[in-house]
Parts: sequence; structure tokens; C-alpha cells
Amino acid sequence: MGMKNLDLNLLPQLQVLLELRNVSRAAERLQLSQPATSAAMARLRRHFDDQLLVRNGRTYDLTPFAQSLVPLVDEAMLHIQRATRVRSGFDPATSEREFIIAASDYAAALIVGPLRGILREAAPGVSVDFVPTSKSGIQGQMADYSKIDLLVGPTGYHMQGASKQLFRDSFVAVADTGNPLLRQPRLTLEDLATVPHAVGYFGEGISTPADKLFESRGIQRRVAAVVAGFLSLPLLVEGTDLVALVPGMLAARAQRGAEIVVLGFSEGAEASLVEAMYWHPSQTEDPASVWLRSVVQRACSRLHELFPVTAHPVTIHAADTT
Repeated sequence: MGMKNLDLNLLPQLQVLLELRNVSRAAERLQLSQPATSAAMARLRRHFDDQLLVRNGRTYDLTPFAQSLVPLVDEAMLHIQRATRVRSGFDPATSEREFIIAASDYAAALIVGPLRGILREAAPGVSVDFVPTSKSGIQGQMADYSKIDLLVGPTGYHMQGASKQLFRDSFVAVADTGNPLLRQPRLTLEDLATVPHAVGYFGEGISTPADKLFESRGIQRRVAAVVAGFLSLPLLVEGTDLVALVPGMLAARAQRGAEIVVLGFSEGAEASLVEAMYWHPSQTEDPASVWLRSVVQRACSRLHELFPVTAHPVTIHAADTT
């Protein structure tokens, strides 16, 4: 028995039940009552003459038949969304839609300014709100996309969904203008490890490219301060003996009003960071989502000119070759 004669109103329920494999979580996502979702589940089981979900300890697994349904249901939903969208369209100039973007404090600090500039001109009625990735518990899992329209985050951390690169940044070291380290004519990563560090924390077991720079060479830093995210690090080093590694454009932003020096890394000691945007694959062709991604991309294309880094003449080398 296939999808013929299936009540199309059951299709969104089927898609969510197959994804979440849990009636109560599906009810929550669909904003339906539990009895209504259970009833839908019962109807689907009758229609397909298959259990679809089978208990496995405390969780549920998809039956082989249900597994075979997943791509078909996703495809069918895509066609239905396309068909309804042809009529709906999206006009940024008149829309009053609210979008939610999840991003780290670092990405938000860079993107919000240029993005608001674009919105003021192109879409005065549209609001785009930023929520933090860490605090809201958004980790780039499929279920997160029910709460957000777009996620901006680093590549290389197994975020789920469709994605596209936005911009690249490189880590620099920041220190107070009076830091004695600056009196040295030549600096290495080992020299950097002799002074106390302030570091950004992103969650249990997550290493940033800056952490990996030291870890990969077996260099131990003395960590004197830990903060959530990168944003406050330049403020922490100002007026103290601490140094911190932060993405270059964030350092450039902080440099405008702070007494800090930015030290670049020479070839062989760089750590870079690539930020991308992630979204639910079902949104790939949605006109509103296409528009949102295009304005985020436009905002990011200006970042390097908006945040030029003024680096100290002394750079940090991988190791002394003498």
C-alpha cells in the first residue's frame, strides 16, 4: 500500500514522526495535542498496514518500511511546499516577517551592523533577531531548525543541514599596549605560552582553532581566565598582563576603542576559522529563506573592508629556527 489516497493533512505529521521517532516530541513540534498526534499515528499505521515505529528499550526505531518512506515523504513535502509557495511568494519591501538567526556572539558582533544597514533600505518591515547558539542550546541539529530560520556557525563541527560558506577569518593574539611581551624583537608560540591567557569556552570537549594551534604542538598554556565565547576577550586583556587569541575581525572591531595591540601569526602558525550558514534542507527553495540567505551573504561580503586589522610589526612564529 503506497501513498495513494493518503490524507495529505497527515503528511506533515508523518514527516515529523519519522524524523523525531517520538509521539510527544512530534506533538510539541507540530503544536498539536498528544491525543491528536497519537490519533494521527494510529491512522498512519492503519493506512500503511505497518507499525512504522517499534519500541527499542526506552526509545523507538523506524521499521524497515518506515525507513524506506523517509526520502519519499521528504520529497512529497517539498513538492507540496513548492506548489503552495508559487502562490505565496515573498516581497521583502512590503513583508513584515520576523526571522530568527542563531549565531555565536562573535558572528553576531560582525554581521548585525551591515545586515541592519541592508534591511533599512531593502526591507524596512522585516525584523531579523539574533539568538545565541550556546545559551539557547542550539547545536546545529535538525530539530533546532523548528525554532530558527538560519544558523551561522563555524565549519568543522558537524552541524546538520544544508550549508554555504560565508567568510573566513584568522586568529590573532591581543594584548594590552603595555604588555612586556611586546618588547621582544621576535616572538614564538612558546613565548606566548609563558604569559597567562584568557580563553573563550564553547562547551564540553570543544576545541577552537586557537586551542588546536597549541594542542597540536604540545604547548601548554597557563589559562588564567575563561569566558563564554570570544566577544569579551579583548576587554579582558586591556589593562592586564593577559593575552588572548581571537578572530582577527573581532580584534579589529575591539581595537577602535581599546588600548590593545594585535599580533598576527606568521606562515606555519596560522589558525583560521571559516563561518558558514546552515538551514533545513526543506527551506532551500523557499523564497523568504532564499532572500534571507542572500542578505546575510551580502552583509558578510563587506566584513573584511569594515573590520580591517591593524597589526603590530612583530608577528608570532611557529618556532625558533635558529
